[in-house]
Amino acid sequence: MAGEEHGNGHHRGHDHDHDYSELDETELRVRALESLLIEKGYVDPAALDELIETYETRVGPRNGAAVVARAWSDPAFMQALRNNATAAIATLGFTGRQGEHMVAVENTANTHNMVVCTLCSCYPWPVLGLPPVWYKSPPYRARAVSDPRGVLTEFGVTLPQGTNIRVWDSTAEVRYLVIPMRPDGTEEMREEQLATLVTRDSMIGTGLALTPDKARAQGLL
Repeated sequence: MAGEEHGNGHHRGHDHDHDYSELDETELRVRALESLLIEKGYVDPAALDELIETYETRVGPRNGAAVVARAWSDPAFMQALRNNATAAIATLGFTGRQGEHMVAVENTANTHNMVVCTLCSCYPWPVLGLPPVWYKSPPYRARAVSDPRGVLTEFGVTLPQGTNIRVWDSTAEVRYLVIPMRPDGTEEMREEQLATLVTRDSMIGTGLALTPDKARAQGLL
């Protein structure tokens, strides 16, 4: 039988609607505060837009994809990630706030890892960019713990029945990066090509890495 494990033991499950796209109260307050700060002249809109643009598009999940592609193609780097993910990721030039205390968790044929932040929305910005709206929503934060297999199904991920699902709870002290399984048929691919197979969701654990055929269908290869 498959198992579901939690990264720590303080989780509680709740029933929520499954609409991950709704803005929660915290998000609405942040947006209201942002508007007020701009209106009062405390924040330069151009500077704020530049910061958001950096994390949404120029960073996005591309940094994380580079980390995963290196881990797939370089066993020594994969071992370095296991030993000290923060230091290993820093060797690729990816550092900064929200990425100081990184832990890499590796998917295998027997274990699938998924990341959540049950208390707020802790997220590794330097490698994944801005968190998606659904990651910050109360339904995901609760159901990722109480029904991880059901959440994965809603994301279109169906795992073999015997796969153990392990849920990791990010905090201000520790943030997690999932290293998805390397797809079959990629043995001859270069590191840059491998990076195109790595999606944001696969590094959160709510998705899988793309197969080469799927990447070609999306125009990525």
